[in-house]
Amino acid sequence: MRKKSEREKGKIKLSRMFQKLKPGDRVCVERELSVKADFPYRLHGKSGTIEGKKGKTYVVRIRDIGREKLYLIKPIHLKKLR
Repeated sequence: MRKKSEREKGKIKLSRMFQKLKPGDRVCVERELSVKADFPYRLHGKSGTIEGKKGKTYVVRIRDIGREKLYLIKPIHLKKLR
């Protein structure tokens, strides 16, 4: 398991929690350790595209174990790629 550094402990980046993403944006999945993640650990570090929004989560299309899959991921676990 990964740990947070001493400076990051207890902090949640509010700018990442309230970020706005549009369909078609490329994102990378990075787990925020202080918030429970509802997706498998093997997705950490993978990239995908935003398909839409469902409630407070985003629908992300990721190639996982040889096929395209859709995952519902909270915005705090996503990082926009440029």
